[in-house]
Amino acid sequence: MITLKSPREIETMRRSGKITAAVLGELMQAVQPGMTTRDLDELAERGIRSRGGEPTFKGYRGFPASICTSVNAEVVHGIPGDYTLREGDLLSIDIGTTYEGYVSDSAVTVPVGAVGAEAARLLDVTQQCLMLGIEQMQVGKFVGDIGAAVQAHAEGQGYGVVRELVGHGVGRAMHEEPQVPNYGKAGSGPALRPGLVLAVEPMITQGDRQVDIHKDGWTVVTTDGMLAAHFEHTIAVTLAGPRILTLREIGEHPDAEKYRNHR
Repeated sequence: MITLKSPREIETMRRSGKITAAVLGELMQAVQPGMTTRDLDELAERGIRSRGGEPTFKGYRGFPASICTSVNAEVVHGIPGDYTLREGDLLSIDIGTTYEGYVSDSAVTVPVGAVGAEAARLLDVTQQCLMLGIEQMQVGKFVGDIGAAVQAHAEGQGYGVVRELVGHGVGRAMHEEPQVPNYGKAGSGPALRPGLVLAVEPMITQGDRQVDIHKDGWTVVTTDGMLAAHFEHTIAVTLAGPRILTLREIGEHPDAEKYRNHR
């Protein structure tokens, strides 16, 4: 069942989203060669709790950490641990906060130090995919319009679009209806109505779109070992257009600012 949120609920989700955005911004600034992914997880948990939130991911379906840290060919759901970040790595950070009973969910992929031109291009295109998906979140459009926009841009740039993992509704639970694929047919799926809140999260691969699950039971990796990137925001559909509830102060796409205050 799809649950629409009231203006009051969306305001609470924005407060949750501000915590998520602030902590994610801190993590982005902290990333450097020589630190471990566990270091980032500890920083994230402290940051979330110090702001009055709870790390949504920790314990969710048995997940052992407060964030997901996925490196290079890892697409999503990487478990923080002893891995030491190296110059030239790509690091995807996925983070969720529960605040006053409401969840916000966001992700970025960042370079560790300097990266090559092809890796940088993958990051740019994946972030563009997210913004193009968000642009579709207008009243009267459909969930399928989001995925169609993401797919067209990614595949048009020669990249793969992961099919096995999708975006989702979000609210009192991290995963609510509807599912939000990053591919599909425009005009299909549930209608976008005011009060619908979605986590839109393109997962784009440098090579083939096929993925496997690591033996840890969590980490999703590209089958061909090529790079992957992941960007995500929590967004509310409003009569004025999409409102990004997890908008950051740093590292944001230049087109995102116009979606900060829509009501």
